[in-house]
Amino acid sequence: MALTPLSLLTRNTILCCTTAWLCVAGPSNADDIEPGGKLLLTRGISSVDGSGGGGIVPWALITGNETDRGIGATAHLTSVILPDFDVISYGAGIGLRDRLEFSYTHQALDTGSTGPKLGLPDGYTFSQDIVAMKVRVAGDAIYDQDTWMPQVAIGAVYKQADHGSLLSALGAEDDSGVEFYVSATKLLLAQSLLLGGTLRYTDANQNGLLGFGGTSEASIYPEVSLGYMLSKRLIVGGEYRAKPDNLAFAEEDAWLDLFAAYAINKEMTVSAAYADLGSIATFDEQRGLYLSLQVGF
Repeated sequence: MALTPLSLLTRNTILCCTTAWLCVAGPSNADDIEPGGKLLLTRGISSVDGSGGGGIVPWALITGNETDRGIGATAHLTSVILPDFDVISYGAGIGLRDRLEFSYTHQALDTGSTGPKLGLPDGYTFSQDIVAMKVRVAGDAIYDQDTWMPQVAIGAVYKQADHGSLLSALGAEDDSGVEFYVSATKLLLAQSLLLGGTLRYTDANQNGLLGFGGTSEASIYPEVSLGYMLSKRLIVGGEYRAKPDNLAFAEEDAWLDLFAAYAINKEMTVSAAYADLGSIATFDEQRGLYLSLQVGF
């Protein structure tokens, strides 16, 4: 049976995860595995792409409640309600010894009653599957409080969109693509501050939902996060994510949000945000409510 690009990448990513796990675990055995241990909120929430971090920007933090002696996992359901579109994503991630993160997310853009205005059927949905991996390569967000060294991680994200023929007609070069990023996150516990910055190499149109490439080549785009912890359970802040503008028929804007995330307990976190996604497929001022529920251990 022939393997699709998505299944090939999934298989290869699992192999990479297994190899990395063996390198991290070394001679340890199952008796060494300890569940939990992280401070509340320090696994991040699940971004729309599924990576541990903020709502629209990944952080260098690794998903799950595990420390360097355990395994953790999360699952999330996220909805962004906009004037002319709705975005829904759901998925799961696993964290290995607070070093390696692997995640899968399904993401959909529902055109609803806007579909016919674009020449599409009512309720037409663009969707994509996202497989991602992140590795912490330096620093520790919790224990490096006596230095300005941030926690640093590198990540790779593979995205496979559907409706390839339509995406090509809209001006996209491909219906799949790979993004690479490096993230730095600094948590200042004494000041209750979280600072984050990401550089992402991408040519994704509307995060990949409208394909990849078009009028320009892939390039590097900045993303930033700022959070203030009002308590050990509640963080508020904002994010900014610059994005490509590749489709000739429709302008694409940067994303930004103002968010609040609350840890109900060690297993469950709810997040809400005011999200401004700019112009989507010729419809401007796509601003609305972001809601997300994450569960994990």
